[in-house]
Amino acid sequence: MDFIDSIKALGEKVARMKESIQTEEATKMAFIMPFISVLGYDVFNPHEVVPEYIADLGIKKGEKVDYCILKDNNPIIIIECKHWKEDLNVHNSQLHRYFHVTSSRFGILTNGIIYKFYTDLEESNKMDDKPFWEFNITDISEANVFELKKYQRNAFNVENILSSATELKYAKEIRRIMLEELNQPTDTFVKHFGKQIHTGPMTAKIMEQFTAVVKKSLNNLISDMISDRLKSALSNEAYRELATVSEQVNEDVTVTPVKEAETKVVTHEIEKEAYFIIRSILRTKMDANRIVHRDTQSYFGILLDDNNRKPICRLFLESSRKQMVMFDENRKEIKVELASLDDIYKYADNLIATACSYDTKKELAS
Repeated sequence: MDFIDSIKALGEKVARMKESIQTEEATKMAFIMPFISVLGYDVFNPHEVVPEYIADLGIKKGEKVDYCILKDNNPIIIIECKHWKEDLNVHNSQLHRYFHVTSSRFGILTNGIIYKFYTDLEESNKMDDKPFWEFNITDISEANVFELKKYQRNAFNVENILSSATELKYAKEIRRIMLEELNQPTDTFVKHFGKQIHTGPMTAKIMEQFTAVVKKSLNNLISDMISDRLKSALSNEAYRELATVSEQVNEDVTVTPVKEAETKVVTHEIEKEAYFIIRSILRTKMDANRIVHRDTQSYFGILLDDNNRKPICRLFLESSRKQMVMFDENRKEIKVELASLDDIYKYADNLIATACSYDTKKELAS
């Protein structure tokens, strides 16, 4: 099972079972230990995961953090756990004490549902008061899974996570500020716009007028942006269906492709990443330089020998519903959903068979 599937399966289990979990210890066993395990750590190996890790503070002995994850016998993540019904906001001081006396750079405070991640971005070896990132495992997004992968046993790198932590922290605070301004614009925020429009002094009456206008304008802007995105998504779906029919009609005719206007076709990073995954799969059977991509307004195509008559697959990755179209031995389409780009590896055999079939046909013809 892929990482994203494992995490989502755990989230579904947590949502389904939580009402039957009555104690903190049961929360650890049912929710938190499986979470550590999904990250790739052996919860039964004391060289990787230590329960009740000693974190004595000065003359105060017997202080223990619930779990400590080790790498090369050094603490890398400490985890403080609470019952799933507990409000975590009143418990970060306990994790704060443990963080100070261990060499770990990362602390997690969790009730098995909410996971709050802390580090020492503001002052070295002193845990920040606010988490730089948090998520709800029962409602986890692909973006959350992407970040969580950095904590996997085989991917863990302190510098990479710290770099990401800084960006996540600032993004979280900016988002909070923007939401507050949208709900209740401050005078400073209103003046920023008002002074660019109004030539006279910003009197109390003018400020009152502009406050209402700014709030309404920003909310209308967001509504329009959402509406435009929905229209674009619906339009793309219709266009793709039309493009698929057109490709089926023309795929047996060699044509010189018309160069798309640069302003209309943009190859996104996710499409490039998918191309390199497919290239890496096929290079085991043929020269990787023969595998090329061709981006269009309707889909991202992978071809053999840059030939329209040798399609390997077509990818639709720009909407929330990601798909890949492959072909069987009779050139009939096989459409599959992609939860993440890692799913492409599931269809390696089909991709290899399609690509190799063009060489087989060439040999038979000769």
